[in-house]
Amino acid sequence: METLPRVGLESIQLRRLRKLVARVYKTVEPYRRKMDAAGIKPEDIQTLADLQKLPFTYKDDLRDNYPFGLFTVPMEDVVRIHASSGTTGKPTVVGYTKKDIDTWANLMARALSCAGAHKGDMVHNAYGYGLFTGGLGAHYGAERLGAAVIPVSGGNTKRQITIMQDFGSTVLLSTPSYALNLADAMEAMGVDPASLSLRVGIFGAEPWSESMREEVEKKLNIKAVDIYGLSEVIGPGVAMECLQTLGGMHIFEDHFLAEIIDPETGEVLPPGEKGELVFTTLTKEAFPVIRYRTKDISRLFYEPCACGRTLVRMEKVTGRTDDMLIIRGVNVFPSQIEHVLVGIEGVEPHYQIVVEREGNLDTMQVRVEVSEEIFSDEIRVLENLARKIQVEIKDLLGVTCSVKLVEPKTIQRSEGKAQRVIDNRKI
Repeated sequence: METLPRVGLESIQLRRLRKLVARVYKTVEPYRRKMDAAGIKPEDIQTLADLQKLPFTYKDDLRDNYPFGLFTVPMEDVVRIHASSGTTGKPTVVGYTKKDIDTWANLMARALSCAGAHKGDMVHNAYGYGLFTGGLGAHYGAERLGAAVIPVSGGNTKRQITIMQDFGSTVLLSTPSYALNLADAMEAMGVDPASLSLRVGIFGAEPWSESMREEVEKKLNIKAVDIYGLSEVIGPGVAMECLQTLGGMHIFEDHFLAEIIDPETGEVLPPGEKGELVFTTLTKEAFPVIRYRTKDISRLFYEPCACGRTLVRMEKVTGRTDDMLIIRGVNVFPSQIEHVLVGIEGVEPHYQIVVEREGNLDTMQVRVEVSEEIFSDEIRVLENLARKIQVEIKDLLGVTCSVKLVEPKTIQRSEGKAQRVIDNRKI
């Protein structure tokens, strides 16, 4: 599949696309309504170019049909549910059949193979396990590859380093910022990375630059490779860099049909032009998506790769069309912070989120204006209010932040769109 001539690959894509559209039209009423409104029937999809006739799917569609309204199979066929944070209090929910889990494992095995991982490797999986797709997605893929998996998850950094030493970890899976955190901890413990068996690191779940890649490789004495995925499409394993051509991730096109569109007009852009990345899932059973707008800015390259794969490559994501932040692998929207604040008495609807990178880890501070009455109150009252906001944000988003209460009318006003986010990271 990964080395097929394009004509063969596109034949498979078209067959799977037509089957997908017919099934979704029959089983998912919200999709059927949108297609009917656009005057499109499944039989109208005769070529891959006809994909452009289909309506887009937005994150709001997932929220509006929370939790299971876009599933195409009965719940008794769903064997796994994951979720990621949505733009309000409701998470984005995704489901998997047994076949979906099998497909995902194969995709992640392919992705790991792109990075040179193989049977006999000791895979140190420091992605978080739980509702987040990263940990379990990577875990199943490593097992499918035939490697041994250490399901260490995140945190407890010193213990992780000891495990690397004792177990002979050869492949590291984590966020790039946590990889740098591990490197700093090794230095503090007097552990020489060259003394470890680590060979390659597969990093994702947050944006990272080429300079950060160089820093990770230098500090950990490994090759650092980029992986891309998102929960709504399947999780990690949508696209992956290979060792031969770093600087572009192969999209596994037999499962995911990719487009680049103008984010303003929705027009499909030609290869090489930068725009918003859109995905259609061709093989997912429980929760397929048609023309899902990711909000990620990238571009596609069809030039041959030295590795021999004929799959299209996507450029490292360079930004987003919305105001979403990624803090330690967690999606954070300003609207989520607002959702917390409107329910708390004594604060004004004026706030700012300040993101910094301290050492190798991201920090988030929420600055909130308080009312005149509260601000003039005793310090203990203010401390309790700040603590309440901090706890509620942690409960909703799963992210720890600091809260700074400021005087009324001190957060700068804007005649246009309010500047809710100050991102001081050098990404």
